[in-house]
Amino acid sequence: MTTIANKPTIVIDGAKGEGGGQVLRTALSLSMLLNQPIEIKNIRAGRKKPGLKRQHLTCVLAAQQICDAQVSGAELNSQHITFVPNQIQAGEYEFKIGTAGSTVLVCQTILLPLALNGKASRVKLQGGTHNGMSPSLTFFEHSFMSALKSMGLTCTITTQKLGFFPAGGGSWQIDISPLTSLKPCQFEQSGAELELQEHHCHVLSIVAGVKDSVASREIKEAQSQLSWTNAGTEIDRANAFGKGNSFHLSVGQGLQVAMFEQVGELGLSAERVAGRTVEALKRYLKSGAAVEEHLADQLLLPMALAGSGSFTTTALSSHTTTNIDVIAQLSGIKIKTQQLNEYLWKVYLD
Repeated sequence: MTTIANKPTIVIDGAKGEGGGQVLRTALSLSMLLNQPIEIKNIRAGRKKPGLKRQHLTCVLAAQQICDAQVSGAELNSQHITFVPNQIQAGEYEFKIGTAGSTVLVCQTILLPLALNGKASRVKLQGGTHNGMSPSLTFFEHSFMSALKSMGLTCTITTQKLGFFPAGGGSWQIDISPLTSLKPCQFEQSGAELELQEHHCHVLSIVAGVKDSVASREIKEAQSQLSWTNAGTEIDRANAFGKGNSFHLSVGQGLQVAMFEQVGELGLSAERVAGRTVEALKRYLKSGAAVEEHLADQLLLPMALAGSGSFTTTALSSHTTTNIDVIAQLSGIKIKTQQLNEYLWKVYLD
């Protein structure tokens, strides 16, 4: 272990667990929040094309900019970086990925450091919003940000243009209201209980440069498979840089929303797009969980920063277990897990 800026540098193995970008993003967030120098080796070693791609490099550069960090290795395809943070500075920022890479994941890297800085910030982002490989902007706004609102964080999202794969070109901004600390998260009510009240169920098809008939077929197929006769339905004719379609099913309202999504693809029928989304939703409902697997791994860092909390979720994903390990290594906070039955787990911190 080396020493930088009179504080020991924590060395993180990017190959641990699922070996993807989650290690990088969580490490950067905690490095800024804890003023902790880090060194990350084997970045994205578990991926077919390892190292920093444009999206991951933008995460590093965004983190560097908001805290004036000393950084080495910040270049495309790099598998090794060092990151020495300074004081986080609230303000107005703009970050452009230049590809269809996820602007949502860039935002998540810097969101909590900026929010907990005590002053308001505005961040403008350009790139992908719905690429099928990461949580969409729709998921971020209606599921993740709803959960964070229950923990005291209020943000306003303004979307100018969506960015689908492969064109990218999305444009949006987030206005971050400051807070001094996060409230504990508590999500225990199952999605199955929420589904019993159909006004808690919603079907959404987003189309950009795609016929309305595609959206109508998706909605009809989902309603048929789920018997959601009275659920809310919506077709969003979105403004986008290129053509695209994204289908969403959600259960819940207010501060607890479980969302499932599928991006439309060439050669994939509207019925199959809806069918895949329904299959994921049904697995979740069968489990009796309150939180689905993608939101589960994203709630870990806010829960750790709040100091306590709990939620139930489906079988732990590799993203979740890896994130738990990274949080423990950098902060010493050990999030606990308990298997309740074949389908259900409890994740908690007390």
